[in-house]
Amino acid sequence: MTFDVEDWFQVENFKPYIKFSTWSSFELRVANNTFKILDLLDSFPFKPKATFFILGWIAQRVPDLVKEIHKRGHEVASHGFYHHLCNDLSPEELIRDLKKSKDFLESLVGEKIYGFRAPSFVVSDKVLGLIKAAGYFYDSSFNSFSGHDRYGIIDLSGAKKQGVLYRINSDFCELPVSNLEIKGRVFPLGGGGYFRLLPFSLFKLGMEFVLKKDGAFIFYSHPWEYDPSQPRVELAAKTFKFRHYVNLHKTEKRLNKLLKSFSEHRFITCKDYVKRNSC
Repeated sequence: MTFDVEDWFQVENFKPYIKFSTWSSFELRVANNTFKILDLLDSFPFKPKATFFILGWIAQRVPDLVKEIHKRGHEVASHGFYHHLCNDLSPEELIRDLKKSKDFLESLVGEKIYGFRAPSFVVSDKVLGLIKAAGYFYDSSFNSFSGHDRYGIIDLSGAKKQGVLYRINSDFCELPVSNLEIKGRVFPLGGGGYFRLLPFSLFKLGMEFVLKKDGAFIFYSHPWEYDPSQPRVELAAKTFKFRHYVNLHKTEKRLNKLLKSFSEHRFITCKDYVKRNSC
């Protein structure tokens, strides 16, 4: 289980309509929505653990949320500081953003931050090198579905695969979001809008297929996806609004159902999975 901790007004699809300079003027709903997720995870007797990729901008404003995530035994990881797309930044700017986020999160939890996930899964081989140079031990930004216009491309052909993990070198790994591959075709499955849009039975079937094949599944979601009452961005394009708002009222129940359906499996953090595979 992974969650990208950002708020409703920070998503990439709304950037043309919501300027960065106005972020501070909007209602911050991320803490309440993240607590919904934390409480749901805590409600299960098998205590599933998750990785929370937290935006530095959010951590600055709700530091107690970051501390609570850590206190409940989940992994705190980085989602960058300002939700800038990695490819839009110069190497120097990206390194500063990566280090600023990592250093601030470490100051809150008192432990080393191991992982990073790029906003909107925008990553490249060059970006991976900068993530490693910034002091991270793993990245979880690669989404193999080619039908999305923003998802990045990286070359994993020389990396050793262990489960769903790719060992790039002795001290850096890639943990791609899980998708469904059948006869060379990749179908999006990992979570987010696909989790909200696909029939639950179909999503569950796809998860079972990946688990049988790879022995693990990396699911992702966002706190705003558990908030059907969030403000609407009426100026946004219809396609963006559909992607963002479809089935928000069902997400919490679906996550509860997902956890129950796979209760015989172990839900561990990305960091623990990496350590188990000796990366």
